[in-house]
Amino acid sequence: MNRRTFIRTAGIASLGIGSAGKAIGKEFLFKTNAAENGLKRLVILHTNDMHSHLEPFSETDPKYAGQGGMARRASLIKQIRAEGHSTLLLDAGDVFQGTPYFNLFKGEPEFKMMSAMGYDVGTLGNHDFDNGIEGLVDMMRYAQFPFVNANYLLSDTQLEGKVKPYTIIQKESLKIGVVGVGVDLQGLVSPSLVGKVRYSNPIPVAQELANRLKFDFGCHYIILLSHLGYSYKGNQVSDLVLAEQTENIDLIVGGHTHTFLEKPTLIKNQKNQAVLVSQAGWAGLLLGRIDVYFSPKGHAKGFESSMNEISKKTIGI
Repeated sequence: MNRRTFIRTAGIASLGIGSAGKAIGKEFLFKTNAAENGLKRLVILHTNDMHSHLEPFSETDPKYAGQGGMARRASLIKQIRAEGHSTLLLDAGDVFQGTPYFNLFKGEPEFKMMSAMGYDVGTLGNHDFDNGIEGLVDMMRYAQFPFVNANYLLSDTQLEGKVKPYTIIQKESLKIGVVGVGVDLQGLVSPSLVGKVRYSNPIPVAQELANRLKFDFGCHYIILLSHLGYSYKGNQVSDLVLAEQTENIDLIVGGHTHTFLEKPTLIKNQKNQAVLVSQAGWAGLLLGRIDVYFSPKGHAKGFESSMNEISKKTIGI
């Protein structure tokens, strides 16, 4: 089977529509009864490429009429957390640029609202450099969550020490490692804005850190926050390519290509094991959700997923 082909198993079954938001695609892999088997659930929520869309699209927008909005997203996140499961909230970059809010306020309201929602980790997108390194660093004081990126060389820049290669999050008895990687900024961002930031190949960098997180730090689950892009026709490194060419990464939460996925793509890695690759479109139109089930010893046993539309109809505000 080609590694870029969805992995099908007899254990996949439809679970229908979720109660909080419209579940566009939802499935369960390795069908099991979580309660009977004492499985632990970790809910992973993710966004990407919000591009300063704080408010919903206009009701007259020809494509996304009345959809999106950060207040609605906050309401949905609150509903999901009220279910009582351990929850992670992640963003895969390009928070900035796209509406007058960024032109006027340079990213302050975006980071303040994400902090109020309780984001756990974010990574950097190319547009997050649109006000220069100094502008990005200035706005980071409003972000009450860490940023991760491992393949940008940040020494001798103002970002040194403000962006970590990875972070480890403890959710009850589960230890979750989160690594960040980003797209090559050359040709995407003016050299005057990125200064001495240098790009390195994300594949060996991600592999080294995944190994360290798994074997040295004992992480039960490893997530790659990526702003590389879902896939390309050429040789450019993408989420699918990275998933194929690495091991010990369990989930890639991506951005950059504004790819609307109904459900995660399952890719075979170097060890012929499944890697989930997910991306939630752009502009805050969707909230991705992946529920991962773990054995009492911390081994991932299965997942269910949904893409939840953010709109007045589905959220109620």
